[in-house]
Amino acid sequence: MAGAKLDDIDRKILAELQADGRMTNVELARRVGISAPPCLRRVRALEETGFIRGYHADIDARELGFEVQVFAMVRLASQSERDLSAFEALVQNWPLVRECHMLNGEIDFILKCVSPDLSTFQRFLTQSLTAAPNVASVKTSLVIRAAKDQPGVPFEVVEERVREAG
Repeated sequence: MAGAKLDDIDRKILAELQADGRMTNVELARRVGISAPPCLRRVRALEETGFIRGYHADIDARELGFEVQVFAMVRLASQSERDLSAFEALVQNWPLVRECHMLNGEIDFILKCVSPDLSTFQRFLTQSLTAAPNVASVKTSLVIRAAKDQPGVPFEVVEERVREAG
């Protein structure tokens, strides 16, 4: 299990920071039951080892005028590693694409896109995405509403697995 090298305190730190990444180190230390200096050392170690990849604010896209959210399912003509990597590199330059995941099966990639309006997304779709090299087909689905949007991992499952393994 990937998280097995973490102890109880490390997992508590991760769970607390996932829930509120803005708390002070003193508050974090209080919540996990250790003093501030070792808590800060642990947080820095978790950052250095890649368990914590960064910190960000959860921005409401609609409040900023991004009214359209679309999932685009992309099938490539060739799935050679070179072509897959080339598509992934291309996606990095498209600001409307917020997530890109390679899949197995009929679809090679699923892209989560946001756009201020449908015409902006349509322009991106026709001028950039479907026109991109090696793109064989694109199917899109417009998001009507989100029933759940929860980043991170379910720490209750992590803790259950640790108990079962121990």
